[in-house]
Parts: sequence; C-alpha cells; structure tokens
Amino acid sequence: MTTGDRISQPAIRIIIAEDQALVRRGVALLLSMEPDMEVVGQAHNGVEAVELAQLLHPDVILMDLHMPLKGGVAATREITRALPATQVLVLTTLNDDETVFEAVRAGAHAYLLKDADEEELLETIRGLRRGESRLTPQIARKVMDQFRCLGPLSQAEPEKGSAMLSSDEAAVEQGGALNAALLGEKEEKILQLIAEGMTNRQIANTLFLAEGTVKNYVSRIMDKLHANTRTELALLSRKQVGPA
Repeated sequence: MTTGDRISQPAIRIIIAEDQALVRRGVALLLSMEPDMEVVGQAHNGVEAVELAQLLHPDVILMDLHMPLKGGVAATREITRALPATQVLVLTTLNDDETVFEAVRAGAHAYLLKDADEEELLETIRGLRRGESRLTPQIARKVMDQFRCLGPLSQAEPEKGSAMLSSDEAAVEQGGALNAALLGEKEEKILQLIAEGMTNRQIANTLFLAEGTVKNYVSRIMDKLHANTRTELALLSRKQVGPA
C-alpha cells in the first residue's frame, strides 16, 4: 500500500494503554507522525483502558500487560468481548509462556515485545486494519507449544470454573481437525508459514511471490477451511500436525 492509499483511508484510531508515562508519550509521538494513524486516547491503567475503549470505540488498542488497578490481560478480555471490532495489540516486555498464552486467550490480535523496531510496530498496526493477526515467530512458537500441550485435553469435559475459550479456540474446536486434502501444495506451505508466525511480506519473501499473491492465497485458505483469522488458521494447522 502506498502512502497515498493510506492517506485516502480514514485514520486508524488508536488508544495507548501504558502505565509508564515516558513510554506512553514516546509511542504517541511516533504514531502521531504517521498520516494514517490518530491517537485518540491514552490510559495509564487497565480500568482507564476499558473506560476509554467503551467511550471512544477505537480501531486498535496498544495494551501493556503489567498495569495498576487492572492488568492488561483482564482489560483485553473485557474490551474484546464488549467491542469485537476493536483489535488489541499487546506491547509489553513480558514474554513468559503463561503470560503470552493468557493474552492470546483473552482475545489479543497481535503481540509484540517492546524491543520491536518502529517499522515493525507500524506495520503490525496496519496489518490489524487489513484483518491480519500478528505474532512474532518467537511468540507464535510459545502459543503453539501451549496448544499442543492442551491437545489431549480437548476431548475432555471442561472443568467447572475453567476459562472460556477465545473465539479462535472455539472455532477450532467446532471445526475439528484440518482436512489437508482441501489445500494445494502451495496453500499447504503458506499455511505452515502462517503457523510459524510469518507475515504476508515474510511469506512472500520466503516463497518468492508478490505480497498481493500471498494475500490472495491466505484469503482462499481461509475460505476453504472456514477460518476467520490467521490465528485460527495457525491453530488448525497445529491441531492437524499434533505434538512434535
């Protein structure tokens, strides 16, 4: 997408939820320099993040996980349930397996560590507008490892008080195992790369294809497998492969 195309679209409306003022203001300054982005609110705790989201209905929320009054995971869960059109991009220093997994289960659409470069952050926000779910390869591996560990329990009755499945998990449980016969060889390869956490651009570079061609392949794969998000595709792929 060219700069002109970005300007012609409505600006991506963003809330930044971050308790460290210096980080919050620095990110806000970075985003304000982009013609296709607008920071409409800033929250310094999880309670404010939920309140601002309900008031402003942003397109994207940049969510820190470690905040006072209400943590980022709880805030993400409330926001994604109440505002399904709002997408949450977790931006945090936390990358331990349990925290990553809980954030994705809560409904986060993307997960970046704070050491990500500026271009990666901007491209992730734009990817969310295009309907993509973004996990760095490192984070994607953690999530998939967790789901593989849960695999043998998927047929069991959920325990009383257990956490609700996210929309992506529920779709996978309802859809069952992936029918690989539906996909061509190229589609199978692209699905594998999605499961590894690659973006459309990274897949295009790996397979020597145009990024637009990859996008068309991804849309076709989603149609064939009745998936709504890239995360759902990744889970379907891992469910078919099973534990390593």
